[in-house]
Amino acid sequence: MTPAVWGLMAVLALLWGTSFLSIRFALAGIGPLSIVAVRVTGAAAVIWLVVLLARRPVPRDPMLIPHFLISGGLNCALPFSLISWGQQYIPSGLTGILNAGAAVFGVAVAALILRDERLTPRKAIGVTVGFLGVIAAIGPTALAGLDLTSLGQFAIIASSVCYAFGSVYTRINVGKLVPDVAAAGMLTGAAAWQIPIALLTEGVPQSAALGQVGPALLWLTLGCTASAYLLYFRILARAGAGNTSLVTLIIPPIAILAGALTLGERLTVAELLGFVVIAAGLVILNGGPKPRDALPATR
Repeated sequence: MTPAVWGLMAVLALLWGTSFLSIRFALAGIGPLSIVAVRVTGAAAVIWLVVLLARRPVPRDPMLIPHFLISGGLNCALPFSLISWGQQYIPSGLTGILNAGAAVFGVAVAALILRDERLTPRKAIGVTVGFLGVIAAIGPTALAGLDLTSLGQFAIIASSVCYAFGSVYTRINVGKLVPDVAAAGMLTGAAAWQIPIALLTEGVPQSAALGQVGPALLWLTLGCTASAYLLYFRILARAGAGNTSLVTLIIPPIAILAGALTLGERLTVAELLGFVVIAAGLVILNGGPKPRDALPATR
């Protein structure tokens, strides 16, 4: 972990940490499913352009198509939609906190499915602490009665579960591809799901609305998705999966600060305590060897 790598991780955390704020602004003009459709389609086009310009080897196996569809659905279309929908009812800072639980769920799911990811005592403690942090962040009131706020929180948690299963599926079925090609194929699969679903449920966004939230959509697409994926895989190659997953600890503070400075959001003591506990769980999970060949969850 050289200073240069830490710098790249800080940029990646800034990109992913501000994605929640971008979604919040975009929701002022178009629906949550349309936001995701624009996000994944635009990002897929950008990364395919990078693949072509860099002359990356593009696989011709038609069997990869269903893998890209499933991977794109689990890693992008479904979790992005859950996050965008949930953000209609909860602050962007809290979204960032709950989204940090993706790493905790990822370890638990990988231990259940992958033989080389067994749940060691250290991992078991880290997962337990992380789960307690998620419970603390959502608070007991969310469990007592279901309202739109609690449903929004559960939607973010569900997105983390999607990331966990999507990470394992991607590692098994497309993990051996060139990273840029894997990201482009995954986002294309997500767009194949998202475009028809968004058109059927929300219709074609009005041009005036798109113009109103254009800057937020542009940053979400080019910065928080396309650039973030390209940067993520480069950090992964240089620092390994274990070190790269530390970015999960940096994202929530950025999301909290961005929401507070821009929208005046204020989080409760319980929500901030939940972040501290989740962070402790992630530190425990990252306390062991740092493998270089694993494929952690993506955003």
